[in-house]
Amino acid sequence: PYRMQVITDFLKENHIDLTGIDAIVGRGGSCYPLEGGVYEITDKLLEDTVNAVGGVNHPSNLGPQLACALQKIYGGRAFIVDGPMTDEFEDVARITGICGVYRGSHLHALNLKGTIRLHCAKNGVKYEDGNYIVCHIDGGMSFTAHRHGKMIDGTDAAGGEGPFTPTRSGSMDAFSLIDYLKNHDLAQTRRMCGGSAGLNSWFGTSNADKIHALVEQGDPKACLVWDAMIYNICKQIGAMATVLEGKVDGIVLGGGLLRFDDLVSQIRTRCEWIAPVSVYPGEVEHEAMAAGAIRVLKGEEQLKVYTGNPGFQGI
Repeated sequence: PYRMQVITDFLKENHIDLTGIDAIVGRGGSCYPLEGGVYEITDKLLEDTVNAVGGVNHPSNLGPQLACALQKIYGGRAFIVDGPMTDEFEDVARITGICGVYRGSHLHALNLKGTIRLHCAKNGVKYEDGNYIVCHIDGGMSFTAHRHGKMIDGTDAAGGEGPFTPTRSGSMDAFSLIDYLKNHDLAQTRRMCGGSAGLNSWFGTSNADKIHALVEQGDPKACLVWDAMIYNICKQIGAMATVLEGKVDGIVLGGGLLRFDDLVSQIRTRCEWIAPVSVYPGEVEHEAMAAGAIRVLKGEEQLKVYTGNPGFQGI
């Protein structure tokens, strides 16, 4: 109700009449895994998202509910586009060294897909024709390999896999985490890895502007930790290059931390030998949701059907 009131107040204050609208797009939530693309919000999709069957507790779970509530008032069609449970991984990317424990696709799918589509449109090429490393670099980070329109591998952003970030621990050896658990309970450890780690752990804040101000002042600790974060970002980009067997048409970066020139410069220095680096600071999530609906309404993309199939269920 709170978010619905925000939307209706915004429409009223800006004199926006949604009568006759063609489509309403909600941020996709934690349904079962599904391929990227545009999906009509069916009763099954709505039910699974309300119940968060995908196991992720996130405000995006309200997206389909809000879209359907507005649809009942104004009509039109209700869609989701490249939801957070988008999973196009190859099975070889799912296996870990512990039997029964699997890697899943929990990453910034909407912004990743939106950024690469924006890049391809800008350069007059088709997303489905190339191989790309696409990264979201912000408070949370995702690093993904895209082959011919499919996101075949990526880091688990929800679980903090990959480099440490302003709020996430990043990958580390298992024994160090076990040692940390000796003096902290499981709930404390989850909070640390999922929100209080990374730059927040080192500086007591995840505010990148405040931390970068220390870097600009030459603070030795800030310079070392900041550069270490970028170093690990570059390592992860290199890992995705091996997934694509070195056949990379471009490295495409999106996200808020790209506002820092030294971060972009270091990525170029370490990674541009792999492929050209293109930078799109900030996010394109709202634009990506609108663009997906427009592609379907114009007949440029086929609408997909949510099956409610849990997808990969292990060996």
